[in-house]
Amino acid sequence: MCGIVAYIGYREACPIILKGLHRLEYRGYDSAGVALLNNGELSVYKKKGKVAELEKFIAEKDTLANIGMGHTRWATHGEPNDANAHPHYSTSERIAIIHNGIIENYAALKEHLQQQGHVFHSDTDTEVFVNLIEEIQKKNQCSLEQAVRLALHEVVGAYAIVVLSKDNPGQLIAARKGSPLVVGIGENEFFLASDATPIIEYTSDVVYVNDYELVVIKDGEMDLRSREDVKQTPYIQKLELELDRIEKGGYEHFMLKEIFEQPRSILDSMRGRLELEAGHLNMGGVRAYERKFVNADRILIVACGTSWHAGLVAEYLLEDLARVPVEVEYASEFRYRNPVITERDIVIAISQSGETADTLAALELAKSRGATIFGICNVVGSSIARATDAALTPTPAPKLVWPRPKPLRPR
Repeated sequence: MCGIVAYIGYREACPIILKGLHRLEYRGYDSAGVALLNNGELSVYKKKGKVAELEKFIAEKDTLANIGMGHTRWATHGEPNDANAHPHYSTSERIAIIHNGIIENYAALKEHLQQQGHVFHSDTDTEVFVNLIEEIQKKNQCSLEQAVRLALHEVVGAYAIVVLSKDNPGQLIAARKGSPLVVGIGENEFFLASDATPIIEYTSDVVYVNDYELVVIKDGEMDLRSREDVKQTPYIQKLELELDRIEKGGYEHFMLKEIFEQPRSILDSMRGRLELEAGHLNMGGVRAYERKFVNADRILIVACGTSWHAGLVAEYLLEDLARVPVEVEYASEFRYRNPVITERDIVIAISQSGETADTLAALELAKSRGATIFGICNVVGSSIARATDAALTPTPAPKLVWPRPKPLRPR
């Protein structure tokens, strides 16, 4: 999954963005980059490989700026290399963009833009997106905000985008459809990210942007509007994440940390739910939908990767114990076919991060067909946890002041 981090405020942007990109490394990625806007100059630096490679590359560059954005890319259109890494300039290099998701009609748009004189330097659908914005702004002689809004009507697919323009030096524009985006609200500063992990260090006040919404941050104010330019009232939520839960905790890799965390993860999953003396498993989030579970015609499990393998194990257990037909679907396949789903189906979405784009799209499809959606993920407040009818997430242990338990570390 790609990652997004952006900042606008009074602090130096680059260190915040780079730290945020490190926090998003758990998603997996093949390249990273930043765009910084300072004194009317829009600079883009990007590099194949890890965020550490990007840091080495920009060590001698002028990165002083109070507004900027960064990205970690997982290759979809085009191989992993410097040219295909984000951010991407428009042809004039006056606009830059970062983008999570896939633009499905990019080929037709690219052909049209080439006919208009736009030159492409990458194989990505994202470069098509930014040139479309530039072409619309040039053709209609409109503001950048209006050009972005009009471009959103032209693209087909999923996106979370952040846009910078050297002609609008104090402005960040962002939008989403089908790919998560969250805005962190601080004192005279704003943070944008694809999930809350890069934000929690600076503020606990966040706004989760909904599909077809556009955010404009300018002059210390945030304006939230629909794609049709109808003003929206932001719903500010308090983050419940803990910083030490989202960092590597001394381990070399996130995967190694997750392996050593398994005993605690199992305990957190059972804490407050398993009543040993009564032999009862109490899941409060499911109680309101208990009758639907009992009367379900079947259970559909959608997931990707190792979560999909967990679903295969659950299929055996559920059919054996509950005697209900269970089907396990790969979420990326499920979303692109026309599945038969009814109101008597239960769809269980499994995701470690709670942000898996294909799984999120699959559950939205199932929800639109009337199914009851149950989410299982490790992150409280994640996109999947918020999008489901009921969700099962870990219950963290109470904070200890003294003595602090020593974390498990690899030998």
